[in-house]
Amino acid sequence: MGHTVVTQPSASVGDYLKAVWEIAGSGAASTKGVADRLSVSSASVTNMFARLQGMGLALYEPYRGASLTRRGRAEALRLVRRHRLIETFLLEHLGYSWEDVHEEAERLEHAVSDEFTERLAELLGHPERDPHGAPIPASDGALPPEDSRPLSGTEVGGRFVVSRVENRDPAVLIYLRGLGLVPGRALRVREVRALDGVVTAEDEDGVTHALGAPLAHSILVRHRV
Repeated sequence: MGHTVVTQPSASVGDYLKAVWEIAGSGAASTKGVADRLSVSSASVTNMFARLQGMGLALYEPYRGASLTRRGRAEALRLVRRHRLIETFLLEHLGYSWEDVHEEAERLEHAVSDEFTERLAELLGHPERDPHGAPIPASDGALPPEDSRPLSGTEVGGRFVVSRVENRDPAVLIYLRGLGLVPGRALRVREVRALDGVVTAEDEDGVTHALGAPLAHSILVRHRV
């Protein structure tokens, strides 16, 4: 039984591995960061970090956090791949809105097999990005190159394309969808206000958007070519 858990971690173990990878990649994710992301107590996170270390999936240092081992990273990327493919399927084939796919994919990702995941990838034409613009790991864990940066870190006059939205709040996603600020949208930065971080950008239809600092930080863009 113990061997089965290591090769096919439980749903809760998988959620923690994904959270560590999404927060820190190959670095260390803090206890608070994971607690906030998963809406659990710091004590629960500390206990799980110790458990992940015992399973050989992470290295845990008190006051620094947890970083994934090679096996932990492979498992996290397997789940991220599955989650993002399911999101894409829900949007493209089942008529879900982009603000609804995350929660549904969270439920489904623990119920399907690797074979299902690969058949889904085949059906979808092996997409590189999910509905929010996030990269979908390949079956071997490889990721497409990432050349995006937050809109809040751009320069005035720069021309960009929205490549990704890093926000899971459905209300925020509905708002951005209403503005048309979705992956693929072209923008020209008009102002980046140092005082409060507000970014003013004009879209391809000539509509100007004033975005507060948190929102501007969660919209990732790349230079238009």
